[in-house]
Amino acid sequence: MNSKVFITCAVTGSGETTKKNLYVPITPKQIAESVIESAKAGAAIAHIHVREKDGSPSRKLELYREVVDRIRSHDIDIILNLTTGMGGDLEIGNGRNPLKFGLNTDMINIMERIAHVEDLLPEICTLDCGSLNFGDKSMLAVNTPDQIRKAAKRLKQINVKPEIEAFDLGNMWFGQQLYKEGLLKDPPMFQICLGIPWGAPPTVKAMQAMIELMPEASIWSGFAISKNEMPFVAQTVVMGGNPRVGLEDNLYLSKGKLATNAQLVEKAIRIINDLGVSTMTPAETREKLKLKNYK
Repeated sequence: MNSKVFITCAVTGSGETTKKNLYVPITPKQIAESVIESAKAGAAIAHIHVREKDGSPSRKLELYREVVDRIRSHDIDIILNLTTGMGGDLEIGNGRNPLKFGLNTDMINIMERIAHVEDLLPEICTLDCGSLNFGDKSMLAVNTPDQIRKAAKRLKQINVKPEIEAFDLGNMWFGQQLYKEGLLKDPPMFQICLGIPWGAPPTVKAMQAMIELMPEASIWSGFAISKNEMPFVAQTVVMGGNPRVGLEDNLYLSKGKLATNAQLVEKAIRIINDLGVSTMTPAETREKLKLKNYK
């Protein structure tokens, strides 16, 4: 267990959550304001998706640009971590024609998926490190080894640190392979993602198995979704990682009580402090991760 940890706040995500919790930010202004509030509450990193006006997920560059510009023009320090997960969604066709893909399919070239990162140069961006059966129907999150290598190579060239998103054991194994191939700079950064159907379950054994596959030099974060979010804040810290919270992963502060992002960060800090651990500032986190600050 480390004496100091950093907190990531995943402020909005891309799930169908906006009608379930009125505090889930939708517009660029709302997302930026929520990031700033989370920073004031004690988050060091903000993980950012963008949405259309109706709350549906988006990957439009202009929306990312407005969010980033609003945050960077503010006088608060926080590390930006932009998603690159959008554009890898494949809905297998029903019936006898699986190649007649469903309406929820959104597939683009991997270089298009990181175009907003090349344009805006955040300090971190996510890099999903494998494909996944996403939910109970016919959705796949598609990230092939060839795609991942191409993205990792380009991110290394532009000096943006990829946070390797590991939803299952094989994702972590391939992240280890990227490091062996020299595609990840020291220290490599991993995110253990638990409880997303049907990846790794939210168990201590699953987290431990994924930790054991990381390169020795790794710095890692971890989270579990929904009601397991706060228990895994404690579990992540105890096992040597850095916790993630936020409305992307969990909508409630306690049973029946809707949360804001800032409230989730504040609750996480109380848990962390009760373990005798303190939280790192963005500046301390930036130094630990050896990040390039483009602000």
